[in-house]
Amino acid sequence: MAWIYLFIAGIFEVVWATGLKYTEGFSRLVPSIITVVGMVISFYFLSIAIKVLPIGTAYAVWTGIGALGTVFLGILLFNEPKDFTRILFLGMILVGIIGLKFTSS
Repeated sequence: MAWIYLFIAGIFEVVWATGLKYTEGFSRLVPSIITVVGMVISFYFLSIAIKVLPIGTAYAVWTGIGALGTVFLGILLFNEPKDFTRILFLGMILVGIIGLKFTSS
């Protein structure tokens, strides 16, 4: 169950990280509220996951999910670059996440 909580935490990290772009420095109310709520939910589920999972593993996976999701949404929503080398290195992050999952006790 801890891995599911960690995955949820990672998804909400993507929400708040992407939401930051829309807040325009926390000057827009609705995107700011969504961003802060995303942060709270993300940290809550991360805190539940680390009751069971090692903090180093959980934190690396959490940030990895956040990075992958945020870059993906950056490409989709903000027309950020999607060149081969960028995708290659994102794939390396994904391999790291999977590796940590399978080598974690």
